[in-house]
Amino acid sequence: MVAAGVMAALMRHLRPPSSAPGTGALPWKVSPGLVRISRPCSGPGKDVAPLPSMDHATKQLRDRFAPPPGLPCNRAAFERALDAYCRQEVRRRGHVEFVYAALRQMPIFGVERELDIYNRLLDVFPKEVFVARSYIQRMFNHFPRQQECAVQVLEQMENYGVMPDVTTKVTLLQIFGHKSHPIRKFQRLLYWFPRFRHVNPFPMPQPLPRDPVELAGVALRRMTPDLDAEVTVYQHPGEQDGDLGLSIPHIVGIQSPDQRALLASHDSHLPVFVEGPYPLWLHHSCVHYHVLRSDPLPPSLEVTQQADPERNLGYPAELTFDLERDLSEEEELDVEEVEEGPVYALCQAGSMDISTLTRWISGLQQTNPTLRHIPVVFRLSATTRELEVQPADVGGAEESEEEELGSQRMQN
Repeated sequence: MVAAGVMAALMRHLRPPSSAPGTGALPWKVSPGLVRISRPCSGPGKDVAPLPSMDHATKQLRDRFAPPPGLPCNRAAFERALDAYCRQEVRRRGHVEFVYAALRQMPIFGVERELDIYNRLLDVFPKEVFVARSYIQRMFNHFPRQQECAVQVLEQMENYGVMPDVTTKVTLLQIFGHKSHPIRKFQRLLYWFPRFRHVNPFPMPQPLPRDPVELAGVALRRMTPDLDAEVTVYQHPGEQDGDLGLSIPHIVGIQSPDQRALLASHDSHLPVFVEGPYPLWLHHSCVHYHVLRSDPLPPSLEVTQQADPERNLGYPAELTFDLERDLSEEEELDVEEVEEGPVYALCQAGSMDISTLTRWISGLQQTNPTLRHIPVVFRLSATTRELEVQPADVGGAEESEEEELGSQRMQN
C-alpha cells in the first residue's frame, strides 16, 4: 500500500500542467526504434539530441578496427585498436558492442588463436562492477548481457581450440566474481579440453601450411592409410618464362608399394581411368584431388587369395564362429556392397585440366613401367562446384519435355 501511494504521488508530480486530470499523460515520447526522454523547455532548440542508431554505432565500431592506409591487418593493428578504445573510453562505454565487434574482426586480423588477445579483450570489461553481492543476484543472473558477452568470448576460444590460463581466470573473477556464468564456462573448458584435445588419432597441423605443395602433401597423407606410401612432387609451382607469363601449377602425387604391385599386375588390354576432381576439406581450406583407378574385374577373372592367419595375430583378417542361433534369428545380414575397382595412385594438382594431369601420368610412368603399355582414359567432371544452378533455358527445355511425355501418356 505504501509503495502504491508513493507511485501515485510521483505520477501526479510528473504530470505536466497542460494534461487533463485523469488522463495520466506522461512527458515521455516513444518513437519506433528509439526511446528518448524529452521535457518541456523554455527556449527554442533545447530538445535532447537523438541517440545514434544501431547501424551508425556498428559502423563506428567497425571503423575502429580499420588500419591506416598502407598498413596490413595483423596483430599489431588489432592491438592498436584495443589500446585506442581503452584510452578513449575510460569508463568503458559501449564495451559490450565493442567486444562483439572485436570477435567478428579477429579472423580477419589473424588473431583468432592468440590467447593473449583474448585476455586483453576480456580486460576491456569494467572491474568489480558486475560482481553479484548476494545469492539472490546470482540466482537471477546478475547483469545478463555482460555475462552472455563474456561467455561468447569463451565459446569462440573453445571453437578455435584455445586453452584458457590463469590470467583468464583472474580477469573473470575481477569482473564477475565467483559462481557466475563465465566462471562456470571457464571451469567446463578446463575439465573437458585436456580430455578431448588429443582424441583425434589423425590430427591436423595447426595452422595449416600456406604453401600449396605442403598442403597437398597433408591432404594426400590424410587419405592414404598406408604408412609406406611416398609423396612425390612432380612439378613445383612457378611462372613460365615468356611473353605470356603463364603460371605453372603444382603436381603432387602419392603411391604405396602395394599400389605399384597392383598396377604391375594389371592387364595391359584393359584401360585405367583418371577420375575427379573430388573435394576434400581441411578445416576452412578445400583442395581437389584426382584418382587413377580401374574398373572391377568380372567374376570369371577374379582370383581369390587366402588370407594368412598369422599375418596379424591381434587383428586376424578372417574369423569363424560356430554359435548356436535361435529360430527367429536371420542368418543372412542385409548388407549393401558396392564393388569398386582398385585405386593405383592419388594426385593433387593446381590446375585440373588434361594437360596437367598428363604430366602426372608421365611422372608415374617413370616408377611404373607397365603404365606405358596401358591405355589411360580421362573421365573428368565438368565442374568442381558442389551445387549447380541450371540456366533458365535448360529448365524450360526440361519442363517442355516433361509436358510432352505427360501428353503422350494421356493419349496412350
